[in-house]
Formats: sequence, C-alpha cells, structure tokens
Amino acid sequence: MSHKFKIGQHVRQAGISYFGNKSVTDGLFEIVRLMPDDRSGEPTYRIKSAGGERAVRESELSHAA
Repeated sequence: MSHKFKIGQHVRQAGISYFGNKSVTDGLFEIVRLMPDDRSGEPTYRIKSAGGERAVRESELSHAA
C-alpha cells in the first residue's frame, strides 16, 4: 500500500490516545516520518505534537480541517 499522508501534513487522531500519563482526545499532529507497512500491510507513520512523538497506523488518522 502507498501512504495517504505526506511528511509535514497536519492530521487528527480521533478517539482517546495516551502520551505517557496524558490522555489526548481528537489531537492535532504533524506527520514527521513515513514508516514501513505493518504486518497486515497497513501504512504506518511517526507523528508529533507538543506532547510528544509516536507511531500510528494510517487507519487511526484523518485529514485536519
């Protein structure tokens, strides 16, 4: 599969996620790296916000409005 999002693009991660001890709901993030597909073939990304950086699957992201 090819990646839907590009480096530098702003995206939202819907639902409840956790950065350390902080809970982030519907957070705004920036794509910082395109990563290889996971075992199921889904593209993955490194995303960051003021609260930190993490790896996520493409299905967890949506375009920022």
